[in-house]
Amino acid sequence: MIVAADDVVFAGLAAGVAPAGLVLAAGGLETGEVMAMLRTLAVVVRRQFEPAAWLVVEAGEVVGLCSLKNAPDAFGAVEIGYGVAPAWRARGVATRAVADVLDWARGDGRVAAVTAETSVENRASQLVLERNGFARIGNRDDDEDGALICWECRVVGQ
Repeated sequence: MIVAADDVVFAGLAAGVAPAGLVLAAGGLETGEVMAMLRTLAVVVRRQFEPAAWLVVEAGEVVGLCSLKNAPDAFGAVEIGYGVAPAWRARGVATRAVADVLDWARGDGRVAAVTAETSVENRASQLVLERNGFARIGNRDDDEDGALICWECRVVGQ
């Protein structure tokens, strides 16, 4: 399940504290540097659009994050990024979280499509998107991340 995450939640996560009633996955979610980047990204997106980020929760434990990388563009597309704590990988958690985000998007009239990018080498993440009905729409090279596959899932008219 996904739970909306605001700046207070991100501040707590950066300090290693889960929101009330939840616990953090063993080993944590991300490095402090990555948590700070995700928090900043959420603040930027939230200036134009909410929600901007979600906690991924399994059995009362915060096991991952899913975030929008942008407010809807002129075509109503939002890009997502997601990650799951190492201890919870290969259990279908990311697949369920992305499905939950798609359910949210289908109910939000501001969103027409959800996009994502995966490394050409990250087969696990590619499977998450394929299982959720995303289609490959292209490739691109990124200076930091290398060769990427671009994905899209239309959520209007489904």
